[in-house]
This record gives sequence, C-alpha cells and structure tokens, in this order.
Amino acid sequence: MEFVVGNDFGPTDRIVGSIVDMAGISRAKVLPIARLSTFVDAGAGASPSWSVFCVDDHLAFTPSFSVVGDLRLRIDAGDVRNLGDGTYWAPACLTEQDGTPSLACTRDALRRVTTRLAESGLSARIGHEIEFTLFDAATAEEWSAYGLNAVLAHDEFFARLLAAAATAELPIEQVHAEAGLNQFEVSLAPADPVTAADDAVLARALISRTARAQGLRASFSPMPVAAGAGNGAHQHVSFAEGDRPILSGGPGPHGLTDAGGAAVAGILRALPEFTAVLAGSALSHLRLRPGMWSGVARCWGLENREAAVRLCTDTAGNPHGANLEIKPVDPSANPYLSGAAILGAAHDGIAGELPLPDEVSVDPANLAGAHAVDLLPTLPSDVLGAFESSALARDLFGPLIVEALTAVKRYEHAEYRNKPVDEVAQRFRYAWTS
Repeated sequence: MEFVVGNDFGPTDRIVGSIVDMAGISRAKVLPIARLSTFVDAGAGASPSWSVFCVDDHLAFTPSFSVVGDLRLRIDAGDVRNLGDGTYWAPACLTEQDGTPSLACTRDALRRVTTRLAESGLSARIGHEIEFTLFDAATAEEWSAYGLNAVLAHDEFFARLLAAAATAELPIEQVHAEAGLNQFEVSLAPADPVTAADDAVLARALISRTARAQGLRASFSPMPVAAGAGNGAHQHVSFAEGDRPILSGGPGPHGLTDAGGAAVAGILRALPEFTAVLAGSALSHLRLRPGMWSGVARCWGLENREAAVRLCTDTAGNPHGANLEIKPVDPSANPYLSGAAILGAAHDGIAGELPLPDEVSVDPANLAGAHAVDLLPTLPSDVLGAFESSALARDLFGPLIVEALTAVKRYEHAEYRNKPVDEVAQRFRYAWTS
C-alpha cells in the first residue's frame, strides 16, 4: 500500500531514508514528511564517496569513488514504515541523477540476483536472525544463558520492542536470551530476499531505539567485548522451483533434491570468496573460530551448529519448511550483499549441477587427518585476496561494488587488525548500532 501524507501528520514529522554501505553501516538522510514526494521522485543527494566510508568514517577513495559526482537516495512510498513518535523510515536505493540504479547500490545488487534466480525458474525466501548485546543491563550474577530470568528481567524492553514492531509492521517471530551476558536474539519471519534484508535493517533500528528509550545501549558488533560471546546474523534460506521446494521431497540425504544438494555445494564452494562480505570486519575473526557456533568449518550437516551450512529439514517443528542456515554471517555484513552472495553462490551450484559433499554429522573440530574439514579464511590477505580475485563476486556484484568493498576492508584491516583486541572491541562496540 502506498504511503500518503495526510492531515494527521504534524510539522515535525519526518521521513528517514537509509542505505547500508560496504562497512555494514546504515547511512541516512532525513526530510520533513511534507517532502515525501521529493524523496520518492527526485531523491536526496549523496556523494559517491558514501560507498567508501569505513567503519571509522575514513574515506577509502578509489579511482571510481572520489569527491566528484553526485548520486541520489530514492525511496518508494510503498516501503515506508512507522517507527513511532513522528519518525517514518524507508529503505533507500542509490540511483544516478536520472533515476537509473547506481551500479554501487547494494540493494539493487540483491534485486538483480533475485531476478537471476527467477529467470532460472527459482525463487528464494530468507529469514534473518539478529543477535545483539545490551549494555548497562543485567549483571553477571543475574544472568543465565537462554534463561527465563534473563528475559523477564528485560520484560519492559521486549514489550516495547514488540509494540514498536507491530506499529512498523515488522514480523518478529521469536525473541530469546542467548549464550553471552546480556546477549539476545530476534528472529524475523522469512520473506522475499529484498524485503527480508529491509526487515533486518528495520529490526536493528527498532532494537536500537527501544534500548535508548530504556537507558540501555544495543551493540551489534561481531565481538562487543574481547573474549566474550560474538554476535551473529545468521540467514535461513529456502528455495523453490515453481511451487516445489528443492530442499525437501527429494531422493538425497534428509530429503534434499539434486538441485537442493547442488545449492548446498555451491554455497560451500563459494564461502571462502565471500568471507569478506559475510564476516569481513576487523573484529569478525574473533568470532569466526571453532567452538563459537559461527560456522567457520566449511561443511554442512543436519542440525549441525558448528557447520557453515546447517540443514533444517521439513518437520512438524519447522513450520516454514526445509531451509539452510548460513552461520558465518555476522552483523558487520551488509545484509543486501550477504544475501546476494548466498543466493548467487547457490544458483551457481545449481546451474553447474555440483555434487553434494559428504555430510559432517559430528563436531567438525573432532575430525582430523584425511577427514579434517577446511576452515574459512581469517587472515586479511586470504580473505581479501579470495574476494578480489573472485569471478563470481564480480559477476554478482559488478566491478564497482567489488572495488569499493575491497578498498574499505583493506583499510580497516590495515588500520585495526593488529591493534590490541580490547581497544578495537571498545572502539567499535556501537559502530553497527542504528
């Protein structure tokens, strides 16, 4: 339904349009609500340099991204959500002056990959999980992992969050305490890939606003406290060919069809190339380790939470049907690019009819010798080298996004990877907070 400005809006009501950049930071423009049509038709100005802002706001200029030029942030009136208190929000796209999509627009990159799937007769749905840590909250003595007390101690926070989500039409399916001190997770309902990424951005904004209203601070850092529990941003992905799911009803292991097995194989093959996208911050390697349930092991398995790809089968306990949980993703990732990488890799596997690798049904860390499982790269040279040389990344994202993301990540790793962990964790604790 298209959002229309009416008599019920006050002179201080405002519309926020935001994008997510290569560092995973949401950047925005705000217009009076009376100028909504301008935001839709003409957009708000944004320098091309927005694409090369780093996590510390350094500009990693490249030959294609400099002080010269102008892009526009444009929104669609049908995407507007009510955040409450006179604030409205919509996901924005980066466009050229004439309204055509910019090749640096990450939201459009995900839309292009989704279209590519559709042209092959495939569709996908994604459900995002969002982990975050609340600061100035319960003490260690009051906390228990996945605890009832941990949730009830923040009863008012969750009541306000669910109320805000209802107002903004954000489909939250579940909230629970996580393993780390004051760590929680919100699970969102699956949706088409672009809507799902929009919902992930919106959810973080609502969590951040609700926390501030409670005198708290929400952190979406991959590692908000050195040696603590890392925050993930897992994505649950399902695929269908026409109206037939490809992750269930087939002759393969646990009901996988040949196409479903090829999708798993494609994702696993491409994960090293896309680690820079899924978990590429200067803090991500601290989470991406065995024993952290972060999926650093490049393998798949039925309900295996240490595997990079966890298969969730079609059972009565899984009302959305069979899906793949992609575990290496963390909150520093741009959700549009991470979604595009996962879907593009799966499609590449299906198109190439890749064979399904052997399942790993135990903790991968317990395997050794010929049975050992490769780990995803974490050294900056390996992470960035694999991404920069990836033909699939260039095909899915285009050269401009590859150029921008490489420049941003190269600077961030050079500047912060070798600094003391405590210092870097504290410096960027709230960098990804909206």
